[in-house]
Amino acid sequence: MDPETVSIVVSHRSQTYTLHLGQDATLADLQAELSGLTSVPPHLQKLLYKGKKSSDSTTRLKDAGLTTGVKVTLLGNPESTINSLLDAEKQKERKEEILKARAAKPGPKVRSTGPAKPLTSYRFHRIEPLRHLPEPAKAESLLQRLAADPAIVHIMQTHKFSVGTLTELAPHEHPELLGLNKNAGESILLRLRTDRYDGFRLYSEVRRVLCHELTHNVWGDHDDNFKALNSRLNREVAEWEAHLKSNTHSMMGSTYEPSSVGNEMMAEASAVTAHVLGGSNGTTSSSALTAAERRAKVLEATMKRLQAEEQQIEDMCGSTKGNDLPRAEETGQ
Repeated sequence: MDPETVSIVVSHRSQTYTLHLGQDATLADLQAELSGLTSVPPHLQKLLYKGKKSSDSTTRLKDAGLTTGVKVTLLGNPESTINSLLDAEKQKERKEEILKARAAKPGPKVRSTGPAKPLTSYRFHRIEPLRHLPEPAKAESLLQRLAADPAIVHIMQTHKFSVGTLTELAPHEHPELLGLNKNAGESILLRLRTDRYDGFRLYSEVRRVLCHELTHNVWGDHDDNFKALNSRLNREVAEWEAHLKSNTHSMMGSTYEPSSVGNEMMAEASAVTAHVLGGSNGTTSSSALTAAERRAKVLEATMKRLQAEEQQIEDMCGSTKGNDLPRAEETGQ
């Protein structure tokens, strides 16, 4: 390869592209090449890679940390896809205006004949999927499952978390984000869908993002205070699931079926046991471990994994106090 050429591998959705550009090429040159390959206009492109970041399109690739061998992930949708989604969103807003007008009209009074159910204030007060996106019923079901998850209910009541609205993020509006907490609990938005709108992300991944965003109810910045509380929430969720898995806890009179996080923890338990059985340096055999000791080992392995995953969640978190992100149409996206 010509030593004056920069070779960059770019992944977009399920496709991989290798681009060869001159050493003096700029970010604008790279974005132009990608636009021709993917039909994603430069102003809708988001480049994710390790190293220096620059928003100035005139920056040379090497100055932006893009050198030969660097792997880049391109986020963004073709402009035609964005336009169709925005049209659907406008139709949704028109329908909502009609429904609000109907709701404003006085109707017959309905008297309840049953006892009022007690409601705690430490919960999600509204569930709102984006109904203009594909399969809104599935999105609503996922949001309802998160809101009713015993581990989430447990930490919300323990830490007195209250959230006005639990809703979703549209991938085409903010492809760089996994979650957003607006105004310390006014609303939490979660990325439920894949970038291509062809399915939904794993429940366990979305729930970890939810724990991260709940931490923003207390701390706005990703400082040491934030990290300490977020780590505590992840640990409490993992402990709660471990206890439920061993049938030592129940929720509201019924046994809880652990989520995929519980299954991941059992896989980690098997790995821990295998390591102990194969050890020869004075390690304790698995049969000699108490149930509490086994749970502690599983929990330790789980927390190490969660800490690594938390860094990615933090990098793709848009939460600030009193500083909501603009919608896509306001930024020209």
